[in-house]
Amino acid sequence: MAVTLINQDSFQKEVLEDKGIVFIDFYADWCGPCRLTSPTIEELSNEIKNINFLKVDVDKNPELAQQYSIFSIPTFMIFKGGQVVSQFVGAMGKEGFLNEIKKITS
Repeated sequence: MAVTLINQDSFQKEVLEDKGIVFIDFYADWCGPCRLTSPTIEELSNEIKNINFLKVDVDKNPELAQQYSIFSIPTFMIFKGGQVVSQFVGAMGKEGFLNEIKKITS
């Protein structure tokens, strides 16, 4: 499964109405740390099948960035049943992401 790019229009359906776990990467094309973490997020999306991995370009979706108080990127949010259950900022390695996901799933 690949990481799906979503926008303001699809956010409601893809995130808020999803009953499961949704991992969102808020990023921008010009952001170096965002580009560094992107392959790791892709890899996780292929390994963890029960989580929906999504990306939001903050430059193209400023309303979403503002709504969720995204001040630095990359910012990662995990939603469960349409509610934010975790939010963390900055590039990290695969282990770091797995630890954040485990907090939600265990």
